[in-house]
Amino acid sequence: MTLLRTPRLAGTPDRATAQAPRDVPDATVARLPLYLRVLASFADAGATTCSSVELAEAAGVNPAKVRKDLSHLGSYGTRGVGYDVEYLRYQIARGLGQTQTWDVVIVGAGHLGSALSTYPGFSPRGIRVAAVVDTDPARVGSTIGDLQVQPLAALDSLVSEQGIAIAVVAVPGDAAQDVADRLVAAGVTSILNFAPAVLQVPDHVQVRKVDL
Repeated sequence: MTLLRTPRLAGTPDRATAQAPRDVPDATVARLPLYLRVLASFADAGATTCSSVELAEAAGVNPAKVRKDLSHLGSYGTRGVGYDVEYLRYQIARGLGQTQTWDVVIVGAGHLGSALSTYPGFSPRGIRVAAVVDTDPARVGSTIGDLQVQPLAALDSLVSEQGIAIAVVAVPGDAAQDVADRLVAAGVTSILNFAPAVLQVPDHVQVRKVDL
């Protein structure tokens, strides 16, 4: 599953260059975000390890250059095994100063929302599910993982108090636009939309539609 970029990944190359280790060549720093995207696609495909050849082919560079680029960050590969995909992603992100954690609110505590609240692919991207909300009184107060489902009326305070900028919409299509309006009003600027609906939002709000 391809996820919407967190706000920290929306920076310019200059920001990434400024935060990278000082002894890393600019050309290497410029390629690191490309390696991150390739590793994300590997992870989404279920790969746990990859070789420098596989990474190089997907990134469009030669294997020797990949190995040299990664050597500036440390030695993370194992001979005969390759690189651990998630660990290498973390190390590259750390090198670029991109290891901050971003809190997310999931709107909708049905089957999809419940599954997303414990989705293991969020953590490697620096995303932490901080809250789950729903309008159904039968679901409010129930527990998903270590989170208690909150009423939709608590959305404003949750976003404000926890500094939440990202939301996941996992509600029926006919309720999605109202939820989006509430999220925008609360201050959310990035929405991952799993609802079968096209959301209308202001220009400053980023929306990624996910079709299941």
